[in-house]
Amino acid sequence: MAERRRLVIATGNTGKLREYRELLAGAGVELVAFDGEVDEVGESYAANARLKAETAAARSGLPALGDDSGVEVEALGGFPGIRSARLGPTQEERTAELLKRLEGKRRPWKARFVCVLALADPGHATQFFEGECRGEIVPEWSGAAGFGYDPVFLVPGTGKTFGEMPPEEKRLYSHRARAVRALLESGALVRRSA
Repeated sequence: MAERRRLVIATGNTGKLREYRELLAGAGVELVAFDGEVDEVGESYAANARLKAETAAARSGLPALGDDSGVEVEALGGFPGIRSARLGPTQEERTAELLKRLEGKRRPWKARFVCVLALADPGHATQFFEGECRGEIVPEWSGAAGFGYDPVFLVPGTGKTFGEMPPEEKRLYSHRARAVRALLESGALVRRSA
């Protein structure tokens, strides 16, 4: 039996780590959590994803996957975007702040979730993969599944927020799942293991 490749997931976010375990379950890799913090000082999703992935790869000597993601709201000119995790100290406060900024704005509050993955492997060029999901922000929190802004992000055609979806349904639509599919379809994980 072939030895499973080890892949570091460069995140301290337990929700993201759980989601990556689910998304990469059949990919033949052993996921390793990154024990360290990386400041998100980049000016784009790709820059932040690269920082995380390359730092984790350099410290571990293993291939590493970093991501940056955010929600962009049309009525706020794309805000909060890369600053989605910085609107407050807790996710509850961040979501409340987002909804407060939308008060008085005409609905629907069209939005999109964006995720950029960076795959860094010592001795190889870093590769990037992107996924997005368009939908709308709703003023009422609905559901307790997922994490982040999931309970206020309504997915078109489903009548549900991500917060109301079980993981297997969320994988059909989510920005992170689409970015991971692009990664898997590229064959980059297989090539890097040779």
